Amino acid sequence: MARLNPAYLIRILCLASVTMALAGCGFYAAPERPAWRDAAERACLARKKVKVTRYITPRSSIDGPGICGLNHPFHVTALANGTVAIKSRATLGCPMIEALETWVADVVQPSAMARFGQPVTEINTMGSFNCRRRNHNPGSKLSEHGFGNALDIGSFTLADGRKLKIIKHWRHGEHQERAFLRETHTGACRYFRTVLGPGSGRLHENHLHIDLAMHGKTSRGLRHYCRPVIKDILPPPRRDNLPDPPYIEPDPEIAKRINPKRSIAILRPLGGAPLGNILRGPLRSVPLPPADIPAVTAHAYDDRNNRIRDYDNRTYSRLSRLKPGAPIQLDTMILRGVTAPRNNAPSSGAIRADGVYVPPGY
Repeated sequence: MARLNPAYLIRILCLASVTMALAGCGFYAAPERPAWRDAAERACLARKKVKVTRYITPRSSIDGPGICGLNHPFHVTALANGTVAIKSRATLGCPMIEALETWVADVVQPSAMARFGQPVTEINTMGSFNCRRRNHNPGSKLSEHGFGNALDIGSFTLADGRKLKIIKHWRHGEHQERAFLRETHTGACRYFRTVLGPGSGRLHENHLHIDLAMHGKTSRGLRHYCRPVIKDILPPPRRDNLPDPPYIEPDPEIAKRINPKRSIAILRPLGGAPLGNILRGPLRSVPLPPADIPAVTAHAYDDRNNRIRDYDNRTYSRLSRLKPGAPIQLDTMILRGVTAPRNNAPSSGAIRADGVYVPPGY
């Protein structure tokens, strides 16, 4: 049997003592759960949006293994006051329950009613709380499932019993079935910070993954990670059985007067909103065609220069505010600061229907 070198044994003992000392000083302290998770739970409870019912019941805090767990978990068997059942009971934190309730009310049910004429009555979940690594990869970070902050959804069931499965109807369903699943995915991106569906990776081909992970902040707020990016979604079908209105071409006389380079300043008092869908360009005033009026000359006495002055039709453009058809007397009107005295022969006339002054005799 080989003998151990005494110097080697001394070095081993010294290294062990140093390791124990460092551990006592906290250099090798056990990792702790991030503080923002407990803060998010307490803030959600303070908002009182999640209420304890027969469908949402609190349970004891979960601590471990490792840093997994949550301080205020709930068992969830239904959402929307019991009208949307959760097929597999989910263990979730308050923030996830609050986001789920809002998503179901604002996205899932309106989309189902518009496309199928009936609501969703059940959501089949494939996983909630589970202390594991992301995508079951031993070298990855802890999944949000380990904090009750994530949910996997495999299908939706409608009121008539029809089941819309992610693995089946996302790619091979009817038009409205595919559109519904894509609309629920896209709508979830407004309420959850991670949304993964078919096309984001081979492990998400059969379910939607939604969670409230913290991905950092941008200039616009918290960062969201949604895959795949869906741009075009089929609109819901018409349900009034009425034909679409015919397309009406814009009036060419109006269309050619649109100035696309001019600012839309005249619409700013109204909030800057365009007036209908006339054209893309900003709208400007459309002038009326000029009236076919012969040029006439009127006379007024200029008492400052002691002479009679002539005025053409431009002088009377200021009279267009008068009521059309009303007779007028020029001896009481002020023309360019010159008043016609009453001792002169008054000139009379009328305002035409288009607002143009017409002297007597025309």
